Amino acid sequence: MSYKIGDIVPDLLGTDQNGNEVKRSDYPGKTIALYFYPKDNTSGCTAQACNLRDNYHELLDAGYQVIGVSADSAASHTKFIDKYSLPFPLISDPEHHLLEAFGVWAEKSMYGRKYMGTNRTTFIIDPDGKIVRIITPKEIKTSNHAAQILS
Repeated sequence: MSYKIGDIVPDLLGTDQNGNEVKRSDYPGKTIALYFYPKDNTSGCTAQACNLRDNYHELLDAGYQVIGVSADSAASHTKFIDKYSLPFPLISDPEHHLLEAFGVWAEKSMYGRKYMGTNRTTFIIDPDGKIVRIITPKEIKTSNHAAQILS
């Protein structure tokens, strides 16, 4: 399954770094920037998370709630959040349920080696739960991602 523009996403998104359920309904009236990224503490993922952190108040003021998702464990997310003072939740999806539902868990290739991994993708979900925009892996600029969301 792969969500596309116009689809309604389920209310329950997943479980965050603290073991709490993350639901769309937790953010009434907010547009959710649900961003999927490959791995905590890697250069591109850190640049992206820190850019979202540095522009977090601007995103909030514009009506957005940022939620990150990767296959990393809750413990890894907690360390990542603490190390970089990230103000938004990170969903831990080690079984790839959310990653697969959104179609971002895919075969990748590096140096001729094929493996399964997360395609960096951001879904913009309106307050009614409808996907209104998708920022694809080729479009995402990790060091300027907040501006891309706001544009």
